[in-house]
Amino acid sequence: MRKVILIFLFPLAVLCSSWGFFAHKQINRMAVFTLPQGIIGFYKRNIDFITERAVDPDKRRYSDSLEAPRHFLDADHYGELPFNKIPRKWNDAVFQYSADSLKAYGILPWHIQKTYYALVEAFENRDSAKIIRLSSDLGHYLGDAHVPLHTTENYNGQLTNQVGIHAFWESRLPELFSHRYDFFVGKAEYIDDPLKEAWGIVQNTFRQKDSVLLIEARVNKSYSSSLKYTYSQRNGRVEKQYSEEYSKKYHDALSGMVERQMRSSILKIGSFWYSAWVDAGQPAMNSFKKRLISAGGKRRKEQADQQPADRKILGREEN
Repeated sequence: MRKVILIFLFPLAVLCSSWGFFAHKQINRMAVFTLPQGIIGFYKRNIDFITERAVDPDKRRYSDSLEAPRHFLDADHYGELPFNKIPRKWNDAVFQYSADSLKAYGILPWHIQKTYYALVEAFENRDSAKIIRLSSDLGHYLGDAHVPLHTTENYNGQLTNQVGIHAFWESRLPELFSHRYDFFVGKAEYIDDPLKEAWGIVQNTFRQKDSVLLIEARVNKSYSSSLKYTYSQRNGRVEKQYSEEYSKKYHDALSGMVERQMRSSILKIGSFWYSAWVDAGQPAMNSFKKRLISAGGKRRKEQADQQPADRKILGREEN
């Protein structure tokens, strides 16, 4: 059903899927400035590409049938205490639930890890084109992991009569209010265990999904439809969207949640990029040339059981 809905809502979804194109681009761009010497120069030289291509994974969702599950994890499908039940390592999770079942309810944390190791391999091979592309993709998936509605089966409020809240929270609010946010989040830090970190992000995000829904439901009670919605022209067509007044009321009631999640996204993305470079041996970034990805890497072989079974073709499916 989710796939059917996405197909028919494609024109709208392309504008507001995940963080929304605006927010994803902003997050990826600001992540560059968290990087230390030795790597920041390379990313600054490619900042426009990393910014613009931040939305590529969303675009692929409509041409690649494998893409959609990479953007979410319906954690509540697994019960009241899902993180006590879901095995962290991919092979263990497949043994318990099957690969098809896992993909049906999202594989976001595992795909973050898979993309991370693809980026490490691109650094090792000094393949600048893949480094930039995979960095953009990894930034997108980490951004998605910070969106509470990407962690629940009630991903668009369809189970609580709040249809449209997905784009409202992650697209409309950042577009209206992110110019007020403080995006100076500090310096990237080394991540010792990328899979554990990915799970930690998703688990923290999941804790906030009830607030996203309950606060909007509370604000909604004090508004009539005439005040809740407005019409404006966008991309050459008239669209119905939440009014600025209603958006501000909801935004204020969230007490900084959207800003906190965007700030966390920025810092985590920079930290994953930096860590991939460190794990690749901190290669000098001023002498890269395009090369094909080759198999190998001691650390990835040692942790093979933590990744999807198709890890041996890392990066290939994004071509």
